[in-house]
Amino acid sequence: MPESRPIDVLAIGETMALVVPAAPEPVDTAEDFRIGIGGAESNLACHLAAAGHVAEWFGALGDDALGRRTLAKIAGYGVDVSRVITDPAAPTGLYVKNPGVGVSYYRRGSAASRLSPSSLDMIDFSQVRILHLSGITLALSETCAALVDAAIDAAQAAGCLVSFDANHRPALWESVAEAGERILAAARRADIVLVGRDEAETLWATTTADEVRDLLPSPAHLVVKDSDVEAVEFSAEGRTAVPARKVEVIEAVGAGDAFAAGWISGLLTGGSATDRIARGHAAAARALSSTQDIPTP
Repeated sequence: MPESRPIDVLAIGETMALVVPAAPEPVDTAEDFRIGIGGAESNLACHLAAAGHVAEWFGALGDDALGRRTLAKIAGYGVDVSRVITDPAAPTGLYVKNPGVGVSYYRRGSAASRLSPSSLDMIDFSQVRILHLSGITLALSETCAALVDAAIDAAQAAGCLVSFDANHRPALWESVAEAGERILAAARRADIVLVGRDEAETLWATTTADEVRDLLPSPAHLVVKDSDVEAVEFSAEGRTAVPARKVEVIEAVGAGDAFAAGWISGLLTGGSATDRIARGHAAAARALSSTQDIPTP
């Protein structure tokens, strides 16, 4: 891993304002709501910053109240947001979390969907140890998909590790076939890949962690998460499996981002595969016990 670089992790992607009931109850009947933030990449950056790592989030927000609130919230976790783009011509995305039911997105035409390869001009990847991306960005627009490819190119040229979380969101794709093809292509270019066993089955018809490894032999680290069963990592240390923690689930959305942050924290601090996975499970358990994507420490 690159050493002596000032930014431990640069996470690129969309962040939206999050509306969620103050108590873990359905939106249909809730009276009190909270406005938070939610986005796979910024969630990861916030978790890492809270753990003491130097994390930066890069994306775009609208020049509106929700955008300003979102930016301030992310910065409040200690994340560097100095290069985030403010777009006066497009709104900040919004999503509503319905505990126990799912989420509803209001993100079409958002500021983030207008990101493109040229948006990366201000980033010096030689200062970054790990670039983190996800399959969500691939689905936001064609220019966002091009940005993912350009970011991987720039990171690899600068000797920066590339981390990629599959993060399949069916509502964002025209078809499973398209999602599977594009997400697989990006994953094959990454040094670190995180994917759920169930989403891998949906995307690529694999049924076990080992079958996912057969499909993705090149990443130096492949982590396959099997919900509440276990997570398996394939690396130079071999095949390492660690059982998941038992936890009362309040809300599942955001747990994958927390796991990824815990795992990356373990990598940054030189932990073993067992330690990396255990950190991921611990972070996911905290997220599962909250209605917020990023629980208050």
